[in-house]
Amino acid sequence: MSAPDAPRDPRPPRATGLLLTVGASLPVLAVAAVVGLVVAAFQAASQIQDPTLAHLPRLLAVVAALALLGPWMGHAIAAFAAEAFAAQTFAAAAPVR
Repeated sequence: MSAPDAPRDPRPPRATGLLLTVGASLPVLAVAAVVGLVVAAFQAASQIQDPTLAHLPRLLAVVAALALLGPWMGHAIAAFAAEAFAAQTFAAAAPVR
């Protein structure tokens, strides 16, 4: 929680929320893309065209990435939500001039 005289973030709250969403989802999407690229290269090299081979490694990699990054993502989103609710409560409690 910041004091009323503290400098504010120059970005609007919606932009901050959107950047948080992108920042939290990008690592998991990057893992899925890299694993998909590796599996596609393996399938092209071995000429194995099994659909299960294309999806199962990506699914396992995304689950592992969510298990590893989940606490960080949850903390970042919870901190943003607490800050947003605190700002809303502060704005609602401020007297109208």
